[in-house]
Amino acid sequence: MSDLAALIDRLPPEVVVTDPDLIASFVRDESHFTPAGAPALVLIPRTTEEVATALAVAHELGVAVVTRGAGSGLSGGANATEGCIVLSTRRLSRIVEVDTTERLLVAQPGVVTADVRAEAERHGLFYPPDPGSVATCTIGGNVATNAGGMCCVKYGVTGDYVLGLEVVLADGRTMRTGRRTVKGVAGYDLTRLFVGSEGTLGVITEVTLRLLPTPSEAHSVLATFGDVAGAGRAVQAITQTRVTPSVFEILDRTTLRAIESMTPLGFDGSVGAVLLLQSDSSTAKEDAEALADACESADALDVVQSDNPDEARTLLEARRLALPSLERLGDWLLDDVCVPRSQVVALIEHVETIASDEGLTIGLFGHAGDGNMHPTVIYDGSTPEGRDTALRAFDRITASALELGGTVTGEHGVGRLKTQWLRRELDAVATEVHGAIKRALDPTSTLNPGVALPAE
Repeated sequence: MSDLAALIDRLPPEVVVTDPDLIASFVRDESHFTPAGAPALVLIPRTTEEVATALAVAHELGVAVVTRGAGSGLSGGANATEGCIVLSTRRLSRIVEVDTTERLLVAQPGVVTADVRAEAERHGLFYPPDPGSVATCTIGGNVATNAGGMCCVKYGVTGDYVLGLEVVLADGRTMRTGRRTVKGVAGYDLTRLFVGSEGTLGVITEVTLRLLPTPSEAHSVLATFGDVAGAGRAVQAITQTRVTPSVFEILDRTTLRAIESMTPLGFDGSVGAVLLLQSDSSTAKEDAEALADACESADALDVVQSDNPDEARTLLEARRLALPSLERLGDWLLDDVCVPRSQVVALIEHVETIASDEGLTIGLFGHAGDGNMHPTVIYDGSTPEGRDTALRAFDRITASALELGGTVTGEHGVGRLKTQWLRRELDAVATEVHGAIKRALDPTSTLNPGVALPAE
């Protein structure tokens, strides 16, 4: 701690947390099987200037800085390293501006994503990204991981709505990227560089977000199938229609049963999978009919349509219970992989084979419309054998995604969980370029070392 005296002296005392019990709550995020160490202290700055001071001194001292949002991440990207400084953005929590003419919103990184969406709605506008933890995660963390959600199939991910950033670099210098105009191609796209960089290139202190007009009321389609393979065939049928759903989700039998135990939805034992679809276009009614027809062509057990907004919200909330409900079945390890939509059925088949081979329960849910699946391994964490089996299944699923032409992470980020997998996904030149960019912006590797870069 004596080495950090210079930092402590240059910041207001209310910014610095040294109480060991409080520091313990900042050690890790929600991920499993990811390393974490004890931080030396926690900083909770209130201004960009305080962030800049913290980074400048940490850079001089050569002390690692791990930036933390809400701690809701699932890949270990916010896990502390031994002796590091954890920099929490929770006090940078102000919505700075909403411009209805330019359709943009400016927010500090600690603003909860649900509050961004609500503020946009209050002004008659729409911010589409809606991660599963939308009620707790923050916009800074969303930008840092390029988070997705249930609306991605139509509206894209967080990065598609980031117009500009204020970023503090590793040495304490502050810069702005991007612009507020609809168009602009001057210089390199530095905004895109920082989106998804997981705190390794700088600390985001302000985000300018693009907003959309409020969409039409959604029409929903709920289709049930005897097994996941049948639902997978419907996924392929739907992707060949003219319709782009605003929501396109899949849940398997294991996930459905887990959700039923928390919030009964009335699914009986014959249901092996469900597709949840919505359209919010100006032709939503016709879209829903086309989606229903595609499900029926894939031998759905039952297909129900609805234009009731309350029912639509209820279905989405039930979908958000997928992971919380599976957590109740035992120890769990969530994967996040994405494959071409044409390979969704193949990925599902691989997951079922892996579950059978390893003698495990694996719940499967995810964003079927963009191929982003979340197989969730349920295991016995009380024994080394149980943990080893879970990791083996996790690795086999991730390898399957690469073999099918996909990626090792669709929206959760690399973090500390998948650094080895990133090296397998990138080619040698891409790996070298990643390292060069990191060295250019953070030459002493102060910022989140060991995260989101190809492992050596």
